Amino acid sequence: MTTYHGSCHCGAIAFDVEGELQGAVACNCSMCQRKGSLLWFVPRPQLTLKTPPEAMRSYRFNKHLIAHHFCPTCGIHPFGEGTAPNGAAMAAVNIRCLEGIELDQVPVQHFDGRAL
Repeated sequence: MTTYHGSCHCGAIAFDVEGELQGAVACNCSMCQRKGSLLWFVPRPQLTLKTPPEAMRSYRFNKHLIAHHFCPTCGIHPFGEGTAPNGAAMAAVNIRCLEGIELDQVPVQHFDGRAL
């Protein structure tokens, strides 16, 4: 399993995530459309926060199922947390915040989040 290092722009939020990045999701919901995130969903235990959780702020909207975490200093949204339909804790990692990723090499699946 590969370990990726990620952070917000200023480094106040830093994390590691383990897994094999095989693709990402581009969602068009009101939040993701504005952020431009490319999301990689992983089981939450595969994400290790390297900075204090107090460094983050969170935003919930619509059904309040996902905690969209962001940096109050630089404004970047590196990941979110929620629960999968099967009840498992999940992290939605913004792959744009991972070091060493060639974005044009990652297959992107489009998801119609507006329809939810």
